[in-house]
Amino acid sequence: VQLVESGGGSVQAGGSLRLSCAVSGNTYSRYCMGRFRQAPGKEREGVAVISTGRGRTAYADSVKGRFTISKGNDNNTVNLMMNSLKPEDTAMYYCAAAGPNICYSGAWSIGRNFPYWGQGTQVTVS
Repeated sequence: VQLVESGGGSVQAGGSLRLSCAVSGNTYSRYCMGRFRQAPGKEREGVAVISTGRGRTAYADSVKGRFTISKGNDNNTVNLMMNSLKPEDTAMYYCAAAGPNICYSGAWSIGRNFPYWGQGTQVTVS
């Protein structure tokens, strides 16, 4: 499984950015796609997940109402729309993939449950 990320960059507080992640490979017919972030000196944090099959989503409390995760029409692309960005959202953002059941468990925010990871993309909010 390969994950290719795009998007990110720098924006002023209150602005918006979109991150995309394309997954390829035949390990699963459906995936649980997650977005994680890690700021310098902080632990990795689960931000949001979506199941590429049924589209079930879950969000961290810190981003609810501001971030929206969605899947592309091909079911192999996942987008994270980030609105009303705050300086505390500054971090390296990673895309991750796992089997579909992870999205329906309480463990979706735990990074070690995701075996596949993208290269990461930096988001800076000033």
